[in-house]
Formats: sequence, C-alpha cells, structure tokens
Amino acid sequence: MTAAERRQKILDEIASVAKLAGRKAADVKLIAVSKTRSSDEVEALIAAGQRDFGESRVQEALEKWPTLLARDPGIHLHCIGRLQSNKATEAVKLFDAIHSVDRLSLLDALVKEADKIDRRPSMYVQVNIGEEEQKGGCPIGEVGSLVQAARSSALPLAGLMAIPPLGVEPAPFFALLAKLAREHSVEGLSMGMSGDFKAAIMLGATSVRIGTALFED
Repeated sequence: MTAAERRQKILDEIASVAKLAGRKAADVKLIAVSKTRSSDEVEALIAAGQRDFGESRVQEALEKWPTLLARDPGIHLHCIGRLQSNKATEAVKLFDAIHSVDRLSLLDALVKEADKIDRRPSMYVQVNIGEEEQKGGCPIGEVGSLVQAARSSALPLAGLMAIPPLGVEPAPFFALLAKLAREHSVEGLSMGMSGDFKAAIMLGATSVRIGTALFED
C-alpha cells in the first residue's frame, strides 16, 4: 500500500468507529507519529494530505522538521514524548501542541519561554493512567491541581493525554481518562495508538496518535 492508501484506510476506520460511537469523524484528529521516520516517509504523507504529526524527541524533531515546515507552513507539529524542562525553549519554538505536560516545573518552564517569544502552543496534561513508575505523567490524584495551574497559565489547555500499560486491555484506562476529563471539565482526550485507537475513539478520544499503521504495511 502507498502512504496515501494507508492514510485513507485509517481515516475510513476512524470514521466507521466514530459513527458507531455516535460521533462525527471530524471530531477525531489523526496525528501521524513520525518519530524515527525519514523525511522521505514524512513527505509522502504530507503529499497525501496529512497535516498533523507527532514527535517524541526534541532533538530529532529539530533535525527533521525545520526544512519540512518551511516548505509547508500548514503543518501542525505535536510533542508527544516525555519532555525535560531544559528543552522548553526549543519545544515552544517548534511545536504547536505539547501532549506531555506532567508537572508544575515543566509548565512553568514552558510558560516562561512562551512569554519570551510570544508563541503559545496548546498543551495536554499527561496522566500516568496506569500508575507505572517508568512512565511519565502526573499521578491521578494530582490531575486537578495541574489542570487548574494550566488553566491559570498563559498557554491554552487542550485536554488530557495518557498511554495505557502494555499487554493489558486498554479500554478501562481510556474510560478512566475520560472520567477524569469530565470531572475537571476538560474536553480534549489524546489517547489511542495503532493497536488500540478504535477502543479509544469509542471512549471519547479527540486525537489518536498513529505511527506503525500509517508507515508500515
């Protein structure tokens, strides 16, 4: 399959699942996870009409994206990986959305850099939904305080983000994130990847982060 065919297949699946959930396909944003992918692979998806891309590492994104963005300024770039505070300057300059805000110190660093250059990417509060020590994300009990701090900041709050534990049924974790979003009056839900995005859409995902299914047959 070509890049365009893979993309269309995913879009068709998103539309089908959204309809089953009583939602519109347009309510679910497809983010192509382009980490580790070459510029040629990315350009094929851009040519197919893809406009939202996700990167995990700031340094890799800096090496790949400035040239691509210069050619097509309509691209929206999402930071979906764990972010260190010392990368806040580069992150604010490059990304349109940051999905991994998981602590107050990072929020403060992003706000400080945003104020310096008057550029304000949107942000998602990342939740450690499976309470895994090795993963980023704020503890479930601290979601409310971080959401409140985010709302009080100069950066727009887009929603909540989470990555369920590997090897277990993801639906309960998606449902929990959706419950937390309702409790804190947050609309956006960044959840679901190549292997579980259908369950995520059924449970309210507004952004799905798809890598393997878009880049590999």
